[in-house]
Amino acid sequence: MRIGCLQFAPKLGQVEENIRKADSLLEGTSASELDLLVLPEMAFSGYNFPNLEAITPFLEPSGTGSSSQWAKRTAARLNCTVAVGYPELTADGKRYNTVISISPDGTTAASYRKTFLYYTDETWALEGDTGFYNGELGALGQACMGICMDINPKKFEAPWSAYEFATHCVDAKTPLVVLSMAWLTRLLPQQLQETAMQPDLETLSYWLERFMPVVQSQREGGTVVVMANRCGTEPGAVAGVSQGVDDEGQEIVGYAGTSCVLMVDQGEVKIFDILGKAEERLLKIDTTEPPQFALRAKVSQ
Repeated sequence: MRIGCLQFAPKLGQVEENIRKADSLLEGTSASELDLLVLPEMAFSGYNFPNLEAITPFLEPSGTGSSSQWAKRTAARLNCTVAVGYPELTADGKRYNTVISISPDGTTAASYRKTFLYYTDETWALEGDTGFYNGELGALGQACMGICMDINPKKFEAPWSAYEFATHCVDAKTPLVVLSMAWLTRLLPQQLQETAMQPDLETLSYWLERFMPVVQSQREGGTVVVMANRCGTEPGAVAGVSQGVDDEGQEIVGYAGTSCVLMVDQGEVKIFDILGKAEERLLKIDTTEPPQFALRAKVSQ
């Protein structure tokens, strides 16, 4: 399978500008070069809205808004399935943090609503009403899908060892896991820029910890895990915590980047490729080719 992760730094509330940025980063990508393209969580609206009033102008009607229309155009142009996150508004007025996946023919392959809400989501969104996704992803076959906080313990209150999302993936015996993310980092904005081309290894280590049941699964053939995160900074704080200030002295939070595609197979983790913390580009991999990196467990002395 040929998989792409489009990592970039959306600007909060600048939908058209963010769409232009995505199109620019995809320039030169030709039809049938990818089978699956995954974008970050709430890729075009931005993520860190402080409350319902702030995000309301950017809510999109289910399957027909700017993000869904972009996904349809892009899926047709690239002849691949496109998954993009957006803030969904249903016909009956319900609001969800959603990822929609569009097939090349313009039909909806899957639509998944975030199950475990992060602090920011709780100010405007409802918990997804169908549980974690497991089903057909169009012509790509069976897949599990999640959104960012889904891999954490529910509300950070459930036991760490419950591994709710990872256990769901193991139980589903799925060959493919797709995650759309807006994962924060503890690094300061200056640190992000100084090491822009290097992955956030603390974040990567955490992700792998949360996937331990999948890593240790005895599923024959292993599981491909796609993690499409955003990068950059946004104004504001999360749960009262900011990560620095911008040039105008306003509080901001930063995102970890580090988008990657992994193969996890009976205790082994191999990385097909991975992006840096602040790298804005399309990551492209082919799962029929050897992964570039392998992770080994640290041996105690």
